[in-house]
Amino acid sequence: MLLGLFDRLWTPTALYLILAFPFYALRYVANNTIAFAALGAWTAYYAQTIVTAVLYERKIDTLGGRAPSRRTWTPYNLGMLSDLIWYVSRHRVHEWWWNLFQKPGEESRYTVESIVMGARMIFTADEENIKAILASQFADYGKGPQFRIEWKEFLGLSIFTTDGDRWHQSRQLLRPQFIKDRVSDLHTFEKHTQILIRLLAGSHDGETVRADDLFYRFTLDAATDFLLGKSVDSLENGQTEFAQAFADVQNVQSLIARLGPIRALVPKGKFRAGLKVINRFVGNYIDRALQLSPEELEKITKSDEGYTFLHALASYTRDRDVLRDQLVAVLLAGRDTTAVTLSWLFYELSRHPQVVQKLRQEISSFVGPEQQPTYDDLKSMRYLQHTLNEILRLYPVVPFNLRVALRDTTLPRGGGPNGDEPIGILKDTAIGYSTLVLHRRQDIYPSQESGFPDHLAFVPERWDSWTPKSWTYIPFNGGPRICIGQQFALTEMAYTVVRILQTFERVECRMDEFPMMRTDIVLQPAKGVDIAFLRGEKQ
Repeated sequence: MLLGLFDRLWTPTALYLILAFPFYALRYVANNTIAFAALGAWTAYYAQTIVTAVLYERKIDTLGGRAPSRRTWTPYNLGMLSDLIWYVSRHRVHEWWWNLFQKPGEESRYTVESIVMGARMIFTADEENIKAILASQFADYGKGPQFRIEWKEFLGLSIFTTDGDRWHQSRQLLRPQFIKDRVSDLHTFEKHTQILIRLLAGSHDGETVRADDLFYRFTLDAATDFLLGKSVDSLENGQTEFAQAFADVQNVQSLIARLGPIRALVPKGKFRAGLKVINRFVGNYIDRALQLSPEELEKITKSDEGYTFLHALASYTRDRDVLRDQLVAVLLAGRDTTAVTLSWLFYELSRHPQVVQKLRQEISSFVGPEQQPTYDDLKSMRYLQHTLNEILRLYPVVPFNLRVALRDTTLPRGGGPNGDEPIGILKDTAIGYSTLVLHRRQDIYPSQESGFPDHLAFVPERWDSWTPKSWTYIPFNGGPRICIGQQFALTEMAYTVVRILQTFERVECRMDEFPMMRTDIVLQPAKGVDIAFLRGEKQ
């Protein structure tokens, strides 16, 4: 409690002493009545601050202990915020997180806390705490009202921004659209994959291409085709207005989400302009869907011909705002998550030719050099599935996430001298958790002495005989909020990998250094992925 009080009160105390001194001087030198009154008011305010802080800290103590505190010795601990801004600007946020958990001369503690501008925040990469947040204490944690305020312009009241009944309704609305029968329909993937392959080949065999840009355009085309029934065709038309607007909005939104108390300083010109483009584009399709009668919508959704995600949603609700919010949210998830995973995968494949050869051998044994794979083929390719697991382990799509305590509660670990005691959590306390740090913690893996590969190396073979410990591998989150599009994303990625490696014999890296990890909303290569795809002599 005393340490918590110190963190909360040392800046107000310093301000009190600094500002009270002139009042004291005037009071005793000039017997100034105004100075006396001002001193009394200032002292009363400071006393109230102390009482509030004591009550807050005592309330935490009744629930549990505290995690190790991180402070910078700057007023209101603003150094934490300035450090974060510095790391964000250099695409090194993951280093900022590692620094939270690993202090020189201290044993690593994967749950810590800090008080910034009077607000307490918990940071964790502990699997038991993440399990509590996402599953075992699911009702205690949620997105919270502040998150909805920050994201409302972009994602509205969609599945990604809501809690409670509204979230449950969104989940029930979207879940039927990701059933196996829909996910296993690979026709949409095939059409856009063939265009992608043509562009990956370049103008001549072995030409260097910017693969991550092509993957973003590919997943945008596939997502808009699946959701709306018509692709934006960004692969063939280059950077479309919609694609640029989507990127602009995401870049600004990520800053708003990270900068906390100073989010209001973020310029929003591009953000608002991009939103207009997005809303106009999506709105045109919504208008067309709502022109159909319920009978016409039902007929379409029961057939494969002309089926779209939007038609299915419109058959459940005619609320235009609901349709807009859910479409944009699923479009965000469907485009970016798959694009960045494919980007990281082919970067690693370009550096590991032996993995490419093993994948090609498996693909050849299941579907041959040209045949389109079926859904069952993709699920049966064990090494392909292990390769996808491995890339999601090293590069989890959403590296950092946030929840807020919806009531007074606890986290199971992080308190006490050994970090194995519960932590008291008051309502509205923010909890940041990192899947990236969790997946890269050396202590959750078998030792290299036992023959297990280096935990930071890309080795799909590790999955042949290894199963992660519970809640230490969560690329799609877990619990009730586990990603409903998980199978859709895995199927799209597997299909794309198969078709690309049926066409190309080798993938070569054309980069001199690691592309760095940029964390806007998803974990993406900061400097792009420059690689070459080669067909081989026989082709």
